[in-house]
Amino acid sequence: MTSFKSSDEMRRAKELEEARKAGLAPAELDEEGKEINPHIPQYMSTAPWYLNSDKPTLKHQRNWKQQMEDSSQWYDRGAKVFQATKYRKGACENCGSMSHKLADCLERPRAKGAKFTGKHIAADDKIQELQLAGWDSKRDRYNGYDTKEYAKVVERYEQVEAIRQELKGREQVEALYQQGKEAEAAAAAAAGNGAAADGSGQGPDDAKIADDEDAAFGEVKKRVRTTAGGSTGSVRNLRIREDTAKYLLNLDANSAHYDPKSRSMREDPNPNRPANEKTFFGDNFVRNSGDYTTWQALNLHSMQAFDKGTEVHVQALPSLAEVMYQQYRSKKEAMSSSSKQEVLAKYGNSAQKAPDESLLLGQTEAYVEYDRTGRVIKGQEVKKRSRYEEDVLINNHTAVWGSWWSDGAWGYACCRSCVKNSYCTGKAGEKAIVESGAQMVKNLEAKAARAAEEAEARAKSTLNNKHLEKGDGVWGDAAPAADEELDPEKVKAALKKLEKEQREAEAAGGDERKRKFNSVADDGDGQGSVSAEEMEAFRLMKRRAEDPAAAFGAGTDGYDML
Repeated sequence: MTSFKSSDEMRRAKELEEARKAGLAPAELDEEGKEINPHIPQYMSTAPWYLNSDKPTLKHQRNWKQQMEDSSQWYDRGAKVFQATKYRKGACENCGSMSHKLADCLERPRAKGAKFTGKHIAADDKIQELQLAGWDSKRDRYNGYDTKEYAKVVERYEQVEAIRQELKGREQVEALYQQGKEAEAAAAAAAGNGAAADGSGQGPDDAKIADDEDAAFGEVKKRVRTTAGGSTGSVRNLRIREDTAKYLLNLDANSAHYDPKSRSMREDPNPNRPANEKTFFGDNFVRNSGDYTTWQALNLHSMQAFDKGTEVHVQALPSLAEVMYQQYRSKKEAMSSSSKQEVLAKYGNSAQKAPDESLLLGQTEAYVEYDRTGRVIKGQEVKKRSRYEEDVLINNHTAVWGSWWSDGAWGYACCRSCVKNSYCTGKAGEKAIVESGAQMVKNLEAKAARAAEEAEARAKSTLNNKHLEKGDGVWGDAAPAADEELDPEKVKAALKKLEKEQREAEAAGGDERKRKFNSVADDGDGQGSVSAEEMEAFRLMKRRAEDPAAAFGAGTDGYDML
């Protein structure tokens, strides 16, 4: 039942609460006599109504569930409780034990079970039921493990270590004996025998690894049984303790990033330090060395070849890609070497030792005399040769290319041929070129004469003359000439004729197929053509679609003109 407080009681309770918070009044006690912190909020210290608590308490804030403690007892492995002498009803039909049934029997199947023979009855196993309530106890992999079993592992290790020490002593004795040091060999053998007699383990120096021994620090192993289960990537063994850690090479916070999980530092921690003073250049330095550049060039060559239409792919056809790349490299090296040899043969090699200047500028006893104009009077002038080839005669020519000029073309002066790298024909070729030029002129003149004759023949033709005389204006493409006079009577007659033809065409339904064959026959003038008056009548009667006033009711708003 909820008790209501008056205003005075509420005021006194408020003052008492403030005094407890200030430390002037003692703290409130719960059911168990423990002090309640006065600074705990009311919504936490007030117990729910269904607990029916009349006194202040914090029991509702504690874990009121019963904590089940796991027992340290474990299965008594191999324990037997009873040994029967005859088969009992309900026991295993195979071995006769009451601890299990036939389907759960772990002994080998007998030809005749204990149920039928009554012999060799197996003992009953001790059945235990352990209550494992805790989460950790259910998943403890070492629960029930006997530490005494590890003594066998230690014993085996000690035996292996003793054998190793003995073999090592024998190897040292043999090595000293082969080197001819009998005294040292005897001392080593005595020391080895003494150590074996004392039964002591390895010495203080034996734990150290020699420089020539493989400590397997660089060995890469696969990591299994991880926290999440399964296997992940590969991990590298621990570093040698004498090596400096990567993260200690540069203590600057802005230096290369170090990943503690993979123990990798891809960038160089000291990029500004000289190479001869550094022992570590970053993990990327190892990745970009070896066959990495060759593999990168192979991928680049395959992609470029695929872009140009070659069906090749590194992942799909690795052997084909490798063969094509090797062929490409061999061809490229051959072309580069041949190009280099050509350049060296043409321009020389500046890396070679220059010849002696005295030989280049050496004097000669050849006498040459010149006149005032610079012409040679006596002797033979020795001209300086350039680095380009000069006076090289090819294809039986006696003159070089460019020694002949004619009509804007260069050629050979020996045969007057204007085709470069052609074979020289001598005087016969020169004569043939002259004759071919003359024959070309004759052919052009004959062609012009034939064209003039054909034009004259066309002018004499009657049909062509009529066409040229009448022109295009006869067919109505243009207006009649200004000097041409038309007969008004003939124009009226032509208009009446056209009106009559239109009425007849409308009466026939406007079908052009009913027009007579001789509708445009000769009218008696002997020409069988359209006269100028008839053409004028056609122009007057012709309906022009481009005329804006020709349409029905155009511009009149539906009313006819008066």
